[in-house]
Amino acid sequence: MPEIQINYLAVLLAAVAYMVIGMIWYGPLFGKQWKALMGLNDESMKKMKMTALQAMAGGFVTALIMAYVLSFDAFVWSDFFGSSVGQPVFALQLGFWIWLGYVATTQVGSVLWEGRPWKLFCINASNTLVSFIAMAFVITYLQ
Repeated sequence: MPEIQINYLAVLLAAVAYMVIGMIWYGPLFGKQWKALMGLNDESMKKMKMTALQAMAGGFVTALIMAYVLSFDAFVWSDFFGSSVGQPVFALQLGFWIWLGYVATTQVGSVLWEGRPWKLFCINASNTLVSFIAMAFVITYLQ
């Protein structure tokens, strides 16, 4: 296995991509549906413990961590898939399998244990799928 070198610019840009997709997903695309399924409205959101800016800052930190780990995984998984980093099919596979194995399986707990609707799971899980694939494209092309 070659020495793993993390491209920190790729990590930063992947985290930005994650945040932009989230803003679009939970804004104009599915924002109204998501709020309704969560039982939220504009008034209740204003009463949350964190401001929107604080939540976004925390979300960006977590996006940086995900992008960093995904960057590391790109090297490890390239041997498994027999693909070289930078190929579109590799980015799709990497994003999908990481999402399926760790994210979707974790998020389904909200339906199984918290009684959340499947529609909410689909909105959240599809956001992370699209986000992980986008991050994988950024990371694999800039590695």
